[in-house]
Amino acid sequence: MRPSLVRLATAVSGLALTAVSVATAPAAVADSKTPALSTVQDTRAAMRGEGFAHASYLLYADEAAREGHGRIAELYRSTAQTEFEDHFTQEAGLISYVGSNEANIRQAMEGERFEATSMYPTYAEEARQDGDVAAAELFTEIAADEAEHRELLALALKALTTGEGKIPSPPQVDPVTVPAGLPQVASARTRANLDDAMHGEGLANATYMLYAQHARDTGERRLAALFEGLAEVELREHFAAEALLAGLVSDTASNLRTSIAGETYEAEVMYPTFARRAENNGDVQAAELFTEIAADEAGHAEAFQGALNHLG
Repeated sequence: MRPSLVRLATAVSGLALTAVSVATAPAAVADSKTPALSTVQDTRAAMRGEGFAHASYLLYADEAAREGHGRIAELYRSTAQTEFEDHFTQEAGLISYVGSNEANIRQAMEGERFEATSMYPTYAEEARQDGDVAAAELFTEIAADEAEHRELLALALKALTTGEGKIPSPPQVDPVTVPAGLPQVASARTRANLDDAMHGEGLANATYMLYAQHARDTGERRLAALFEGLAEVELREHFAAEALLAGLVSDTASNLRTSIAGETYEAEVMYPTFARRAENNGDVQAAELFTEIAADEAGHAEAFQGALNHLG
C-alpha cells in the first residue's frame, strides 16, 4: 500500500511532541502571550505535515515533467513553494521556532545525534528482522550521514562561539531520482518507519532552510551555506531514497488523487480542528493563521482537481 497524504495528515492531527530530525524546545512567540501547549503541539504537527507536503510535491513535479505534463509540474512546484515559504514559515513564527545562530546549531546537532545514534539504527535493526534488507542498508547509511552532519555542525559551533577554525563547507549532494514505482519493502513496520523517517527528513529540510535564512540575515554566510547544503542532502538524498523504497511516487493521475485527499483533509478537518482549539485557548493569532491556511489548502485541492479533470 502506498503512503497516502491523507493517511499521513490524519496521523499528524493527533501528534504530540515527538523526537524528529531537528529537535526544538517550546519558545514564546513574538506576541505578548505564550501559546498554550496544545497550540504549540498543533503548530509543530502542522509544520511536520507541511514539510512532508513540500518534499513530496517536488517529487510529484518531477514525475509530471517526466510524463510530459509541464503545467502540472509547475502547479506542484508552486504549491510546494507555498507550503514552505508561506505555511511552514508562518507557523514557525507562531512559536519562535528559529532562534539565534548558536541555538539553531545546537538544536540541529541534537536532532542529528538522535537520528544517528537512536532512530535510524533502530529502524535498520527492525528492517533486518523483517527481511527488508534494502531498507536496513539505507537506514544504516543515513545514520552515518547524520553523524557526519553533527560533526560539521560541531565545527561550525566552535568557529562561531570561540573563533577557532572556520565554519566548514557544506557536504556534497548525490541526488536520488524517484520515478513512479511500487513499494520495495515487505513489512508494515518498515513501511511505517519509512513514513516517519520521510516526515522527519522533510521537516529537517524546511527547518534548515529557515536556519540558513537567519544565518544569512545576520551576516553568517558560511553558516547559511552549510545549512543550505545540509537541507539539500536531507531532501535530495535522504527523503528521496526513502521515498523510492516506500513507493511514494506513482503516475501523475494517482499522485493528484493522493494530493487532493490530503489537501481536502487539511482544509476540512485538520486545520479547522487546530483553529478551534487555538481559539478556545485564546490563541487568536494561531486560530486566524490555521483558518487562513485551511482556505489555502482548499484552493490547492481545487487546483489539483482541475488538473486531474484536464488529464481526463
